[in-house]
Amino acid sequence: MTCREFAEFLDAFLAGTLPSEQALAFQRHLAICADCIAYLDSYQRTMAACRTLRGEDALPADVPEELVEAILRSRGGRR
Repeated sequence: MTCREFAEFLDAFLAGTLPSEQALAFQRHLAICADCIAYLDSYQRTMAACRTLRGEDALPADVPEELVEAILRSRGGRR
């Protein structure tokens, strides 16, 4: 699996909908690719921030304020 494929399959992997062979390839790639580990972490933190902005979760303390402001601006709102 390449990093590009990793990014393409990320949502399906997190949702648990990848076929088992692809999920294994995804996990093998994740075990050896520091860039994709960082990408996954960033993606999960961004999704958590979005859920918070929708009122679904509390905003983690370590989410950068710039990220929160960018998300709010993209939605036409401000804090």
